Amino acid sequence: MKQFKSDVSQKSFPVREQVTGGSIRPAILDKIKTSFPDFNESSFIALEELNEFRELYITDYLAQELKAITKLEHTVMEKFKERTTISDKLEADKEEVPTFGQRMADHVATFGGSWTFISYFGLFILTWISINIIVFYNKGFDPYPFILLNLILSCLAAIQAPVIMMSQNRQEEKDRERSKKDYMINLKAELEIKALHEKIDHLIIYQQEQLLEIQKVQIEMMNDILKSINKN
Repeated sequence: MKQFKSDVSQKSFPVREQVTGGSIRPAILDKIKTSFPDFNESSFIALEELNEFRELYITDYLAQELKAITKLEHTVMEKFKERTTISDKLEADKEEVPTFGQRMADHVATFGGSWTFISYFGLFILTWISINIIVFYNKGFDPYPFILLNLILSCLAAIQAPVIMMSQNRQEEKDRERSKKDYMINLKAELEIKALHEKIDHLIIYQQEQLLEIQKVQIEMMNDILKSINKN
């Protein structure tokens, strides 16, 4: 197999991995020159080495855009370098099993925010008022203005409000985690698209170089044929 020598690592690689400096994007070429000042547009680098500089460029790009790479970006970059999917990691992260109190808070919030609760609660109040006014002629255990009923309603509201807030806080935490996961997936998709563009550009340039080489060979063959014809 025909090989070439990389001007970066001085190692030998297959010719299909060969990339010329002139075909590299200027931003990545500048990144290579920072580590290898002698590298220029006529130098050669292997595709494997070029991908390392591409990943380094993307990391620096994220650091400049985000000012500081967080734990999420580090995770994305590791998955990007390992060529693995983020969804596998997210599926592996099992959600914590809710405690008894959390389950009760969810049930209270679900029931307390339904028409069923409103219907039962309205029926309870109507029954309470009817018993004290109609049955006991407003001389029963809680005559008008229904002080005991007001006390029950106040206690119910005082207990129900913080329980519903507990459930809402848990839901907000779930939404934050879901947003983080969506951000990680979208960020990795963006990086993969950037890398894909680089690879497609490399393939196009490589094919163009191959076609030019074939055309040169064809021209040489045509010249040889013409020379032989002229001699005859």
